[in-house]
Amino acid sequence: MRRTRDDWTEIALRALAEGGLPAVAIEPLAARAGATKGSVYHHFPNREALLKATVERWEREHTEKVIELVEAEKSPRDKLRTLFETVLDRTRKGSVEMALQAGAGNEVIGPVLQRVTERRLGYLTELFEQLGFDAEHARKRALIAFSLYLGQVQMFATLPGLVEPMVDEAVQVLTQAAIAHNA
Repeated sequence: MRRTRDDWTEIALRALAEGGLPAVAIEPLAARAGATKGSVYHHFPNREALLKATVERWEREHTEKVIELVEAEKSPRDKLRTLFETVLDRTRKGSVEMALQAGAGNEVIGPVLQRVTERRLGYLTELFEQLGFDAEHARKRALIAFSLYLGQVQMFATLPGLVEPMVDEAVQVLTQAAIAHNA
């Protein structure tokens, strides 16, 4: 079976979720896929190129496509709820996020992670502004929401089965002042 560039980034994403940054290595990935190293090298000149394509795919699928999905909702509150439900549901299926956070010092991962974090915080800030918070408070709420997400991701990874997402409670708490203000 001929593997495509997309196949290899999918295989690398799964390996990253399961084994962290060290799991994204050409030989083990090829063995895992029942292929030769040459198949990987046909699409990527080296491990760094594979890793870069993999984290850029993650950026598209776990940030930009999620935002597109969320934007289909009408109200900012519904957008926030859908955002939490979507990202926390994906988190339960394996965490590339924690592997990337752990590898933040890597020269390939670091810039992508920085860009994704800024994009996510910017989007959350916009949602809170749409809910009626001023820019300063919207940014603070965005930081709290993102911190909650990262905490949930960590807990799903380290304490599976112990923690359930608190989507309704999180949305209620994060939007509470806006609801009272707009009532």
